[in-house]
Amino acid sequence: MSDRYTITESALVSLLAALAASGRRVLGPKVVADRIDIAPITSLADLAKDSQSVVSAKNVVFPKVERLLKYRFEGKNVALEDTEPQAQPTVLFGIRPCEARAFHALDVVFNWDYKDKFFNARLANTTVVAISCTKADDSCFCTSLGSRPDDTQGSDILLSPLKAGGFLAQVLTDKGKALLALAKDAFQPLTGNADVVPPATVAPAFDAKALQQKLATKFDSPLWTEQSLRCLGCGACAFVCPTCVCFDIQDEADTRQGQRLRAWDSCGMRMFTLHASGHNPRDKQSQRWRQRIYHKFAYYPDRFQTLGCVGCGKCSRACPVDMNLKQHLAEAAE
Repeated sequence: MSDRYTITESALVSLLAALAASGRRVLGPKVVADRIDIAPITSLADLAKDSQSVVSAKNVVFPKVERLLKYRFEGKNVALEDTEPQAQPTVLFGIRPCEARAFHALDVVFNWDYKDKFFNARLANTTVVAISCTKADDSCFCTSLGSRPDDTQGSDILLSPLKAGGFLAQVLTDKGKALLALAKDAFQPLTGNADVVPPATVAPAFDAKALQQKLATKFDSPLWTEQSLRCLGCGACAFVCPTCVCFDIQDEADTRQGQRLRAWDSCGMRMFTLHASGHNPRDKQSQRWRQRIYHKFAYYPDRFQTLGCVGCGKCSRACPVDMNLKQHLAEAAE
């Protein structure tokens, strides 16, 4: 059960001020250089209305590049120096429910057989204040995956616009209650029913469970070649995706010292599976496209009992050759 309050837009300004005064970093969807990015938010005017960011908020808990350790050569010995995670208290303000749900898909991987201290430290210091979607586009398909535009999963506080102005605030977790305590006067307990703006209508395009069952028999289907003919293998889909977890580990070093880095990667790129021998077990783009689909909609459910996709549609919007994931999944589910 959630605690339900109302909050006006002017009270939200007070909340943002209280967050800044508490030393928290506040990030959210903001127009930067003619595109919506995840950037610092200091006022409601900064917040991009009724739109998703082009990139995801994944970078807050899983940075594009991060140092895992440093080392230096001391004669024939190597001295190691562990890197401790830098986890600044952060509030993600105004992201969409689909993106809030994506943190679970990251969490199950980074805490599968090894507890990743870098990810966990950042996630523990991140609070999510999401806003229900009242608009959607042709790339959205959250309802096909069992979610909805006003889903509460993954949010610490969910704001839903009210017809009379302001928002219904559902305080869902202890992290959300901690924000409430910072600006108690900003939140007014809800009395009666909340007349919220109806959430966006997103018609289901396919059934996720049916898709998973179909994938069990489609591994060698010519469908993957047909669908991948346009794919460039550029990785744009993976780098805007809030749930993609593929990474590479590389050393940057000279003759005296070095550092080990973890950096985003993509299974859609040719070099992702390229062996030192020159052999590549997925040397065709169709195989890499198939891997992306199976990873999110077959392997994830089998191993983690959850999907590796939230239906946000960021990948389809970012694709330079207009590959719409929702359409391709609907075709595979038929």
